[in-house]
Amino acid sequence: MICLGKVAERWQKAFAEHKGIQKLAEEFVLLNLVYDTTDKNLVLDGQYVPKVVFVDPTLVVRADIAGKYSNHRYTYEPGDIELLFENMKKAMKLLKSEL
Repeated sequence: MICLGKVAERWQKAFAEHKGIQKLAEEFVLLNLVYDTTDKNLVLDGQYVPKVVFVDPTLVVRADIAGKYSNHRYTYEPGDIELLFENMKKAMKLLKSEL
């Protein structure tokens, strides 16, 4: 799971308070890129931050795992913590079924 932009500050409290994410995060490699990237594989639907994208072990960006905003599909707000948790579970299921 790659967090693009300064999402760590925004998410720190929400992550700490969500026991499900705390447990599931142990199964993920979490990478926080403070500065936006120009890597075309991570730009997806536009060059904006913050953005959270899921990447599988073969380094393929999972564009099919997105947030709820139509204009910025990979943005999650702290109030979207349950959706992020569900998407983390979805990423784990896809990983197990596709490998």
